Amino acid sequence: QVQLVESGGGLVQAGGSLRLSCAASGRTVSNYAMGWFRQAPGKERTFVAAINLSGDSTYYADSVKGRFTISRDNAKNTVFLRMNSLKPEDTAVYYCAVVYGYGTSWHPDFNAMDNWGKGTLVTVSS
Repeated sequence: QVQLVESGGGLVQAGGSLRLSCAASGRTVSNYAMGWFRQAPGKERTFVAAINLSGDSTYYADSVKGRFTISRDNAKNTVFLRMNSLKPEDTAVYYCAVVYGYGTSWHPDFNAMDNWGKGTLVTVSS
């Protein structure tokens, strides 16, 4: 099973940028599609972005398309989420995951990962 640890969150002003990292252990993530989800206070966890095994195909929720970029470094067993032009509505805890799916329909793969990590909190002030 893959264990995931997210980092890189923080407090940023609207219009600012952050880069989240997701360090994997247990298994090499080069065998899996990977993704990011987020959960805002009082709301359900939702899909943000996904990337295929090789990193040459990426998928985004409409709300972040053009502002966020997902990438991966399979040699370092790490996945990234670059977030630009941040808005207050991007405030959430961000989680990475092993995923399956296509297009904008991606789901966490609990056959491949133990459970959600602790996530990393992103707070965007107006």
